[in-house]
Amino acid sequence: MKKNYKPENELLFLALGGSAEIGMNVNLYGCDGKWMMVDLGMTFGANEYPGTELVFADLDFIEERADDLLGIVLTHAHEDHIGAVPYFAADLGVPLYATPFTAELVRRKLEEAGIAGEVEVRIIEEDHGEIQLGPFSVTYLPLAHSIAEGNALQIDTPYGRVFHTGDWKLDEDPIIGEPTTEEELREIGDEGVLALVCDSTNVFNPEASGSEGAVYQGLLEEVKKWDGRRVLVTTFASNVARLQTLGEVAKETGRELCVAGRSLDRMIEVAQANGYLADFPGVIDWDTAMGLPRGKVMIVATGGQGEPRAALSRIAEENHPLALTKGDVVLFSSRNIPGNEISIGKVQNRLSERGIVMVTDRQSMIHVSGHPGRPELAALYEWLRPDVLVPVHGEIRHMQEQARFGSSEGIEHTIFQSNGDIVRLAPGKPGRIAQVETGRLILDGDIIVPANGDSIVMRRRLAHNGLVIVVLDAKGNPRVEGIGLPLDEDYSDFVDEAQNDVVKALSRLKGKAANDREAVVEAARLAARRAATRWSGKKPQVKVMLAGK
Repeated sequence: MKKNYKPENELLFLALGGSAEIGMNVNLYGCDGKWMMVDLGMTFGANEYPGTELVFADLDFIEERADDLLGIVLTHAHEDHIGAVPYFAADLGVPLYATPFTAELVRRKLEEAGIAGEVEVRIIEEDHGEIQLGPFSVTYLPLAHSIAEGNALQIDTPYGRVFHTGDWKLDEDPIIGEPTTEEELREIGDEGVLALVCDSTNVFNPEASGSEGAVYQGLLEEVKKWDGRRVLVTTFASNVARLQTLGEVAKETGRELCVAGRSLDRMIEVAQANGYLADFPGVIDWDTAMGLPRGKVMIVATGGQGEPRAALSRIAEENHPLALTKGDVVLFSSRNIPGNEISIGKVQNRLSERGIVMVTDRQSMIHVSGHPGRPELAALYEWLRPDVLVPVHGEIRHMQEQARFGSSEGIEHTIFQSNGDIVRLAPGKPGRIAQVETGRLILDGDIIVPANGDSIVMRRRLAHNGLVIVVLDAKGNPRVEGIGLPLDEDYSDFVDEAQNDVVKALSRLKGKAANDREAVVEAARLAARRAATRWSGKKPQVKVMLAGK
């Protein structure tokens, strides 16, 4: 792919993030020399990036073509779709488009980052709102999801129509919002859909995801079971429909509602400012909650994914003003996000150790997914009848399976693509035509760096093998210190031997080498590392410092 590549008389799709992985969604559409971005998300750090929390798609491709970028269209307000906005939107220099709820959350993020005045946020005021961006005519189409104002995008171009689902499901009783109806979607299909770019997250689920209305009944019945017990419900803060449900359950069961978690406070505030949660009960403070009879309070808390600083983790460790005791109940009204199993297990084991009862969605109807199972996918295929299916929003296994499923349901062209693949949707036969370089960036402290840069590579090595420091004084006498070596009782003996080995190694340097800085450092480094390997079986990083040089 040439550096100066521009889409010509064609319609292209390119994912920079979110394909062959879950999270970090960044999608580009190219047409007649211009690009449009859909979503600008992030994901959270994992063990392969020690000491970091946020991971972003590398936007180098579109940053080099920023003059041809027309705008960033946001489908909804989950972090994997908007989380990177404060870090990159100002540099990209184009307007953001979002419905009111999403726009308010984005605006707050920009304010916290101190760049609110540098990024233009244009609000799409109503359902089926329209945007014209060069050759792209975009219509917002509300679909149910686990957050307020989830939207698909109908993208009309001179080369055909794309239906970009965003995150979605079918829900006849969504509690919040009014999704686009089957009749409306069939009408879109009747008009002709070139390509369906579709969420793959739940493709292995043989059943429909279920209704938020059914969760209301399940939570109501579950909370009623625990009369006289303090009940805590943990859920995703962004799930406004679930918050509405929990408010109703609290009122129905005669419990006062207490909220624990800053993200919950923020979400309730933004939701109410945008016309949601109008009948949400007033919440009580923590001190009041702890003074009520146990059966008269229901706590809603963050931390269902095992986040160590979240409210549930702190309550489990007994270092939070809200407390649970033996016999109290925690309802996990959320699903486990892949990768969080260990941290969730730690919290659940700690709660169980203290005699606290736990109920998950495997035991009771207290959660449904916000993503479509196979019956929902099949229904959308039938209604829209696309010529091309492009699976996104999934790991390789999810996307490959949706491609197979779409073929089995009669879609003529299914295209498996991953980050960096440029797909031509039209004209001509659809398929991949090129690949561009993509990658990951991480927020390391206050600095955004390459995910596989020197700092992270070194941190991995230190975590695995430890560190040995060798200090040589002006006379060449060494002092050795080991950090992170599994020696304990043998540590002093190791230090003595390592220091002697360094002395011997330096004594073997003759002539110019004895006074050559690089030769001295390398001889000391190898001697100390060999000693560490001999004593510990590890191959640590070794840092040699020359005093006075």
